[in-house]
Amino acid sequence: MKMGSASAGLVSIFSNGYRSLGAPVSSWRTLASSSLYKHYKRNSKGAVLSCLSSSKIELACLSSKVDVAQTTTSSVNGYHKYDRLLPCPSENGPPRVEHLVVSEGGPVLEYICKSLDLPPLFVADLIHFGAVYYALVCPQPPPSATPEQIRIFKEVTAPSVLSKRTSIKGKTVREAQKTFRITHVEQFVEAGTYLRVHVHPKRFPRCYEIDWKSRVIAVADSYVVLDKPAGTSVGGTSDNIEESCATFASRALGFSTPLKTTHQIDNCTEGCVVLARTKEYCSIFHGKIREKKVKKLYLALTAAPVPIGIITHYMRPINVAPRLISEDFIKGWYLCKLEVMECKEVPWPDPVIQQKYCIEDFEWPSKDRAYECKINLLTGRTHQVRAQLAACGAPIVGDSMYMPAAIAEMANPGLSPFGKCKKYTTESDKEMAVTKWFARFGKEPKVAIGLQACQISWDDGEHFYEARSPWWRSGMA
Repeated sequence: MKMGSASAGLVSIFSNGYRSLGAPVSSWRTLASSSLYKHYKRNSKGAVLSCLSSSKIELACLSSKVDVAQTTTSSVNGYHKYDRLLPCPSENGPPRVEHLVVSEGGPVLEYICKSLDLPPLFVADLIHFGAVYYALVCPQPPPSATPEQIRIFKEVTAPSVLSKRTSIKGKTVREAQKTFRITHVEQFVEAGTYLRVHVHPKRFPRCYEIDWKSRVIAVADSYVVLDKPAGTSVGGTSDNIEESCATFASRALGFSTPLKTTHQIDNCTEGCVVLARTKEYCSIFHGKIREKKVKKLYLALTAAPVPIGIITHYMRPINVAPRLISEDFIKGWYLCKLEVMECKEVPWPDPVIQQKYCIEDFEWPSKDRAYECKINLLTGRTHQVRAQLAACGAPIVGDSMYMPAAIAEMANPGLSPFGKCKKYTTESDKEMAVTKWFARFGKEPKVAIGLQACQISWDDGEHFYEARSPWWRSGMA
């Protein structure tokens, strides 16, 4: 459909929450952000979408309106001084996402500053963080939008209005609604452009605590192997590509061209990751993963023993955490297979180590011992190891997303909607169980869990790398 067509054909980017250009945003941040859609008002400049928010969110918004330009910090670990979104907060604040429609063309930084009453240096840093996006055409409001919001959306996307914009002639509605990162403070945005500003990006304070050179395992002509620290993101998030392993490792190695992400492991997981030095090798490594030429071994610290052998589950194909899995085959669900190669008893992490890595035990009934398992990952699904082990009654130590659910299932068998003792008999009962499950569980770990990508190899072992000892061994006698 071309731009002259009716606006009813607009594709909503809100239908499945925010779709990021980087790593996926956690579900609680997405849900919180989507409630901040704006209403339209008139001012001397024309049209602006302004904030509709609860009193709590308004307080959070006001808290960001400080003269952050006056905040100063010294360089950390030899990196360039970065003194507007620093000092980095130790805790992530409440998410705040602003949605604007440009009323008068001009530099993007100037427009955002005026519209949101934010300091220029702060907005410049948001752009540097990759926290500002644009689309040529405003997306459709979510189902929760008010009649006024819907009226204004129709007004700014009316065919008579869109037909006058030369920048979108010849494009389909889907093409014009596609979002891209703003990459420069002077980038020009024309009237009618949609802007999404992540005012409170997700932060990764551990990036500034790490000696990144010591985490480099190998440097080759086309790639770098990094021992990723727990509590960091491999390639960044949709609102923060600055505080990532790829960025900080590039700086530590003095590379002028940033390293590129070839695969992911969870923020709370540590261990081997491969970062490409060129776009070409990034594509090559992706091909090796598709062709199953890349082998990964994991060490998992579990709260209960796990039987040796292959464990098979099926994972619901919906990108929402915590992941739901079933031992029974369900059509359309993803196959999950891992092989437990070893399982040995080890001491439970001592209190000092637990405090250092923000490990919680969630009142696990027996904390006198834990179990270290070596796992060969046969399929690579998001949260696969964590979800499968929890389903076996052996959750990973410190995993706030899956351990509380495993404890609840032990105390009340059948609570899990797809567990061994599931109670539901009808589809409505099942949906109700799923809704309750997501309402109760899914807290993201603060820093680390007992999971490490301990080995990675490819091309039949021609390239083979190992991580250092996992964090939990540092407290063992």
